[in-house]
Amino acid sequence: MLLILSGWQYQQSTPKTIQCLVEKALAKTTKLEREELILVGASRTDTGVHAWGQVAHFITPFNYDRLDSIHAALNGVLPSDIRVRELSPALPEFHARFSSTGKIYHYKIYNDIIMDPFQRRWAYHSTYRLNAAAMREGARYFVGQHDFTSFVNASNSDHPRSPVKHIIRFDVIELGALIQLEVEGSGFLYRQVRNMVALLLQIGKEAVPPDIVPMVLAARDRKELAKYTVGAPPHGLCLMSVKYNEELLEPPSGCRATSFGRHHTISKCKLPFY
Repeated sequence: MLLILSGWQYQQSTPKTIQCLVEKALAKTTKLEREELILVGASRTDTGVHAWGQVAHFITPFNYDRLDSIHAALNGVLPSDIRVRELSPALPEFHARFSSTGKIYHYKIYNDIIMDPFQRRWAYHSTYRLNAAAMREGARYFVGQHDFTSFVNASNSDHPRSPVKHIIRFDVIELGALIQLEVEGSGFLYRQVRNMVALLLQIGKEAVPPDIVPMVLAARDRKELAKYTVGAPPHGLCLMSVKYNEELLEPPSGCRATSFGRHHTISKCKLPFY
Protein backbone atom coordinates (compact mmCIF):
# COMPACT_ATOMS: atom_id res chain seq x y z
CA MET A 1 0.00 0.00 0.00
CA LEU A 2 1.30 3.48 -0.88
CA LEU A 3 -0.03 6.61 0.80
CA ILE A 4 2.53 9.42 0.65
CA LEU A 5 5.65 7.64 -0.52
CA SER A 6 7.46 8.35 -3.78
CA GLY A 7 6.47 5.36 -5.87
CA TRP A 8 7.94 1.85 -5.99
CA GLN A 9 11.31 2.13 -7.71
CA TYR A 10 14.46 3.25 -5.89
CA GLN A 11 15.54 6.79 -6.78
CA GLN A 12 18.78 8.25 -5.46
CA SER A 13 17.25 11.72 -5.26
CA THR A 14 14.12 10.42 -3.50
CA PRO A 15 15.06 7.72 -0.98
CA LYS A 16 11.59 7.31 0.53
CA THR A 17 10.28 4.79 -1.99
CA ILE A 18 8.65 1.43 -1.35
CA GLN A 19 11.63 -0.44 -2.82
CA CYS A 20 14.12 1.46 -0.66
CA LEU A 21 12.16 0.99 2.58
CA VAL A 22 11.46 -2.70 2.00
CA GLU A 23 15.12 -3.35 1.10
CA LYS A 24 16.23 -1.70 4.35
CA ALA A 25 13.74 -3.78 6.32
CA LEU A 26 14.86 -6.99 4.57
CA ALA A 27 18.51 -6.20 5.35
CA LYS A 28 17.62 -5.89 9.04
CA THR A 29 15.55 -9.07 9.25
CA THR A 30 17.57 -11.41 6.98
CA LYS A 31 21.09 -10.16 7.88
CA LEU A 32 21.86 -9.72 4.19
CA GLU A 33 24.05 -6.80 3.17
CA ARG A 34 21.99 -3.99 1.66
CA GLU A 35 24.42 -3.74 -1.27
CA GLU A 36 23.83 -7.37 -2.32
CA LEU A 37 20.09 -7.32 -1.77
CA ILE A 38 18.27 -6.45 -4.99
CA LEU A 39 14.50 -6.29 -4.69
CA VAL A 40 12.61 -6.54 -8.01
CA GLY A 41 8.96 -5.46 -8.16
CA ALA A 42 6.34 -6.60 -10.65
CA SER A 43 5.05 -3.08 -11.24
CA ARG A 44 6.72 0.32 -10.93
CA THR A 45 3.91 2.31 -9.34
CA ASP A 46 4.07 6.11 -9.44
CA THR A 47 4.02 8.46 -6.48
CA GLY A 48 0.54 8.47 -4.96
CA VAL A 49 -0.61 5.19 -6.56
CA HIS A 50 -1.66 2.43 -4.16
CA ALA A 51 -0.73 -1.25 -4.44
CA TRP A 52 -2.66 -4.00 -2.67
CA GLY A 53 -1.29 -6.73 -4.94
CA GLN A 54 2.34 -5.78 -5.61
CA VAL A 55 4.69 -8.77 -5.98
CA ALA A 56 8.47 -8.63 -5.57
CA HIS A 57 11.38 -11.07 -5.38
CA PHE A 58 14.91 -11.07 -4.01
CA ILE A 59 17.70 -13.67 -4.14
CA THR A 60 19.32 -14.98 -0.97
CA PRO A 61 22.03 -17.62 -0.37
CA PHE A 62 20.35 -18.68 2.87
CA ASN A 63 17.57 -21.14 3.66
CA TYR A 64 14.97 -19.89 6.11
CA ASP A 65 13.08 -22.47 8.18
CA ARG A 66 10.74 -19.98 9.87
CA LEU A 67 9.24 -17.79 7.19
CA ASP A 68 6.48 -16.72 9.55
CA SER A 69 9.04 -15.33 12.01
CA ILE A 70 10.83 -13.38 9.27
CA HIS A 71 7.48 -12.22 7.93
CA ALA A 72 6.39 -10.89 11.31
CA ALA A 73 9.78 -9.25 11.93
CA LEU A 74 9.71 -7.63 8.48
CA ASN A 75 6.33 -6.05 9.10
CA GLY A 76 7.54 -5.01 12.54
CA VAL A 77 10.26 -2.77 11.12
CA LEU A 78 8.40 -1.46 8.07
CA PRO A 79 6.53 1.87 8.25
CA SER A 80 2.90 1.43 9.25
CA ASP A 81 1.61 2.21 5.74
CA ILE A 82 3.56 -0.68 4.13
CA ARG A 83 2.79 -4.33 4.86
CA VAL A 84 4.09 -7.57 3.36
CA ARG A 85 1.08 -9.89 3.04
CA GLU A 86 2.95 -13.06 2.14
CA LEU A 87 6.50 -14.41 2.07
CA SER A 88 7.25 -17.53 0.06
CA PRO A 89 10.22 -19.42 -1.49
CA ALA A 90 10.24 -19.32 -5.28
CA LEU A 91 11.50 -21.41 -8.14
CA PRO A 92 14.83 -20.24 -9.65
CA GLU A 93 13.09 -19.27 -12.90
CA PHE A 94 10.50 -17.05 -11.19
CA HIS A 95 10.83 -13.33 -11.87
CA ALA A 96 8.35 -10.91 -10.31
CA ARG A 97 8.27 -8.66 -13.36
CA PHE A 98 9.08 -10.79 -16.40
CA SER A 99 7.12 -13.89 -15.32
CA SER A 100 3.91 -11.89 -15.01
CA THR A 101 1.11 -12.80 -17.42
CA GLY A 102 -1.16 -9.91 -16.53
CA LYS A 103 -2.25 -7.26 -14.02
CA ILE A 104 -5.51 -5.91 -12.62
CA TYR A 105 -5.95 -2.25 -11.67
CA HIS A 106 -8.88 -0.48 -10.04
CA TYR A 107 -9.57 3.24 -10.27
CA LYS A 108 -12.10 4.71 -7.86
CA ILE A 109 -14.15 7.87 -8.43
CA TYR A 110 -16.32 9.40 -5.72
CA ASN A 111 -19.12 11.07 -7.66
CA ASP A 112 -20.99 13.41 -5.33
CA ILE A 113 -21.05 17.07 -4.36
CA ILE A 114 -19.57 16.37 -0.91
CA MET A 115 -16.52 14.12 -0.64
CA ASP A 116 -16.67 11.25 1.84
CA PRO A 117 -13.68 11.94 4.15
CA PHE A 118 -13.07 8.18 4.50
CA GLN A 119 -12.57 7.93 0.74
CA ARG A 120 -10.38 10.97 0.15
CA ARG A 121 -7.09 9.04 0.04
CA TRP A 122 -8.45 6.26 -2.14
CA ALA A 123 -10.78 7.91 -4.65
CA TYR A 124 -10.73 10.81 -7.08
CA HIS A 125 -13.50 13.29 -6.27
CA SER A 126 -15.71 14.36 -9.17
CA THR A 127 -18.49 16.83 -8.37
CA TYR A 128 -19.68 16.68 -11.98
CA ARG A 129 -22.44 14.08 -12.34
CA LEU A 130 -20.87 11.40 -14.52
CA ASN A 131 -22.71 9.35 -17.12
CA ALA A 132 -21.56 5.85 -16.12
CA ALA A 133 -23.36 4.21 -19.05
CA ALA A 134 -21.40 6.35 -21.52
CA MET A 135 -18.17 5.54 -19.67
CA ARG A 136 -19.03 1.84 -19.87
CA GLU A 137 -19.56 2.15 -23.62
CA GLY A 138 -16.25 3.97 -24.04
CA ALA A 139 -14.41 1.38 -21.93
CA ARG A 140 -15.54 -1.42 -24.28
CA TYR A 141 -13.48 0.12 -27.08
CA PHE A 142 -10.30 -0.51 -25.07
CA VAL A 143 -10.95 -4.25 -24.84
CA GLY A 144 -8.82 -6.35 -27.19
CA GLN A 145 -5.35 -5.89 -28.63
CA HIS A 146 -4.42 -2.32 -29.55
CA ASP A 147 -1.47 -0.02 -30.05
CA PHE A 148 -1.60 2.28 -27.00
CA THR A 149 0.96 4.84 -28.17
CA SER A 150 -1.63 7.60 -27.68
CA PHE A 151 -2.03 6.62 -24.02
CA VAL A 152 1.57 6.31 -22.86
CA ASN A 153 3.70 9.06 -21.31
CA ALA A 154 7.39 9.39 -22.09
CA SER A 155 9.50 7.20 -19.78
CA ASN A 156 13.16 7.12 -18.76
CA SER A 157 13.23 3.31 -19.03
CA ASP A 158 16.33 1.75 -20.56
CA HIS A 159 14.15 -1.00 -22.04
CA PRO A 160 11.59 0.42 -24.52
CA ARG A 161 8.42 -1.66 -24.45
CA SER A 162 6.05 -2.55 -27.25
CA PRO A 163 3.02 -0.21 -27.30
CA VAL A 164 0.79 -3.12 -28.30
CA LYS A 165 -1.11 -4.46 -25.28
CA HIS A 166 -4.11 -6.73 -24.78
CA ILE A 167 -6.95 -5.53 -22.54
CA ILE A 168 -8.95 -8.50 -21.28
CA ARG A 169 -11.74 -6.54 -19.62
CA PHE A 170 -12.57 -2.96 -18.65
CA ASP A 171 -15.58 -2.77 -16.35
CA VAL A 172 -17.37 0.32 -15.05
CA ILE A 173 -19.17 -0.57 -11.81
CA GLU A 174 -21.52 1.74 -9.91
CA LEU A 175 -21.47 1.36 -6.13
CA GLY A 176 -23.71 4.15 -4.88
CA ALA A 177 -21.69 7.38 -5.08
CA LEU A 178 -18.62 5.37 -6.06
CA ILE A 179 -17.76 4.48 -9.63
CA GLN A 180 -15.12 1.76 -9.79
CA LEU A 181 -13.20 1.20 -13.01
CA GLU A 182 -11.63 -2.27 -13.18
CA VAL A 183 -9.16 -3.02 -15.95
CA GLU A 184 -7.31 -6.27 -16.58
CA GLY A 185 -4.63 -6.63 -19.21
CA SER A 186 -1.55 -8.50 -20.31
CA GLY A 187 0.55 -5.55 -19.19
CA PHE A 188 0.44 -1.78 -19.09
CA LEU A 189 2.65 1.06 -20.29
CA TYR A 190 3.80 4.06 -18.27
CA ARG A 191 0.69 5.91 -17.04
CA GLN A 192 -1.50 4.05 -19.54
CA VAL A 193 -4.23 3.26 -17.01
CA ARG A 194 -4.46 6.82 -15.72
CA ASN A 195 -4.62 8.16 -19.27
CA MET A 196 -7.39 5.73 -20.23
CA VAL A 197 -9.31 6.71 -17.10
CA ALA A 198 -8.84 10.41 -17.91
CA LEU A 199 -10.52 9.97 -21.30
CA LEU A 200 -13.36 7.97 -19.73
CA LEU A 201 -13.88 10.83 -17.27
CA GLN A 202 -14.33 13.23 -20.18
CA ILE A 203 -16.79 10.78 -21.71
CA GLY A 204 -18.62 10.60 -18.36
CA LYS A 205 -18.87 14.38 -18.31
CA GLU A 206 -20.32 14.15 -21.85
CA ALA A 207 -17.58 16.46 -23.09
CA VAL A 208 -16.72 13.88 -25.78
CA PRO A 209 -18.64 10.87 -27.15
CA PRO A 210 -17.70 7.25 -26.32
CA ASP A 211 -16.50 6.60 -29.88
CA ILE A 212 -13.67 9.09 -29.33
CA VAL A 213 -11.70 6.13 -27.91
CA PRO A 214 -11.05 4.31 -31.22
CA MET A 215 -10.19 7.64 -32.86
CA VAL A 216 -7.52 8.41 -30.25
CA LEU A 217 -6.20 4.85 -30.40
CA ALA A 218 -5.93 5.03 -34.21
CA ALA A 219 -3.93 8.28 -34.07
CA ARG A 220 -1.02 6.54 -32.26
CA ASP A 221 0.09 9.96 -31.04
CA ARG A 222 0.13 11.14 -27.41
CA LYS A 223 -0.65 14.66 -28.60
CA GLU A 224 -4.06 13.43 -29.80
CA LEU A 225 -5.10 12.49 -26.26
CA ALA A 226 -3.78 15.82 -24.98
CA LYS A 227 -6.44 17.59 -27.09
CA TYR A 228 -9.13 16.21 -24.79
CA THR A 229 -7.65 15.57 -21.35
CA VAL A 230 -4.68 15.28 -19.02
CA GLY A 231 -3.89 12.19 -16.95
CA ALA A 232 -6.17 11.25 -14.05
CA PRO A 233 -4.79 11.90 -10.53
CA PRO A 234 -2.76 9.02 -9.06
CA HIS A 235 -4.51 8.51 -5.71
CA GLY A 236 -7.61 6.88 -7.24
CA LEU A 237 -5.52 4.08 -8.74
CA CYS A 238 -4.62 0.79 -7.07
CA LEU A 239 -2.71 -2.23 -8.38
CA MET A 240 -4.96 -5.05 -7.20
CA SER A 241 -3.34 -8.19 -8.56
CA VAL A 242 -0.43 -9.52 -10.59
CA LYS A 243 -1.08 -12.74 -12.54
CA TYR A 244 1.32 -15.67 -12.97
CA ASN A 245 1.10 -19.20 -14.33
CA GLU A 246 0.19 -21.47 -11.42
CA GLU A 247 3.20 -23.76 -11.88
CA LEU A 248 5.56 -20.83 -11.23
CA LEU A 249 3.92 -20.23 -7.84
CA GLU A 250 4.66 -23.74 -6.59
CA PRO A 251 7.44 -23.77 -3.94
CA PRO A 252 10.72 -25.54 -4.73
CA SER A 253 10.97 -29.15 -3.64
CA GLY A 254 11.57 -29.48 0.09
CA CYS A 255 10.67 -25.87 0.89
CA ARG A 256 7.84 -24.74 3.11
CA ALA A 257 4.96 -23.55 0.95
CA THR A 258 4.51 -20.06 2.38
CA SER A 259 4.56 -17.84 5.43
CA PHE A 260 1.27 -17.29 7.24
CA GLY A 261 0.30 -14.67 4.63
CA ARG A 262 -1.52 -16.79 2.06
CA HIS A 263 -3.73 -18.50 4.63
CA HIS A 264 -3.96 -15.63 7.08
CA THR A 265 -7.21 -13.71 7.47
CA ILE A 266 -5.71 -10.63 5.78
CA SER A 267 -5.80 -12.55 2.49
CA LYS A 268 -9.48 -13.29 2.94
CA CYS A 269 -10.79 -10.01 4.30
CA LYS A 270 -12.81 -7.63 2.19
CA LEU A 271 -10.85 -4.48 1.45
CA PRO A 272 -12.44 -1.43 3.06
CA PHE A 273 -12.03 0.76 -0.02
CA TYR A 274 -11.28 -1.69 -2.83
